[in-house]
Amino acid sequence: MEDENNTDSVSESNAKYYTLEEIKQHNMSKDTWLIIHDKVYDITSFLEEHPGGEEVLLEQAGADATESFEDVGHSTDAREMLQQYYIGELHMLVDDMVDPCPGGCCGWPHSPPNGRDD
Repeated sequence: MEDENNTDSVSESNAKYYTLEEIKQHNMSKDTWLIIHDKVYDITSFLEEHPGGEEVLLEQAGADATESFEDVGHSTDAREMLQQYYIGELHMLVDDMVDPCPGGCCGWPHSPPNGRDD
C-alpha cells in the first residue's frame, strides 16, 4: 500500500541537502538549479516564464544567485512563487567556504572570539 502523504515536494523540516559540486552540475537549460539564500531551487520549468528572460537565469545556473536575485528587487509575489521550485538546502563543506581572512590572520576556519586559544 502506498503512503498517501508521500509527495515529490520537500519541506524545510525534512530538507534534502546538496553540495555545491552537485548543484554545479545542473547548469543547462534542460536542467537548471539555483541557490538563493542557501536554498536550492530547480527552476527548469520556470525558464520560459521568467519575465526577465531565461538568459539571466542561465547565467546563474548551477551557482549562488542570491546577490543577483536581491539586486533586481524581486516582489513578494516572486519570492512566494520561488517556493514551488524549492528542492533542498545547500550543504556547505569546508572546501566550499572562502577564507574570510586570506592573509591567514585569524587561523582559518576561525579563531576564538577573544583572539586567544586559552
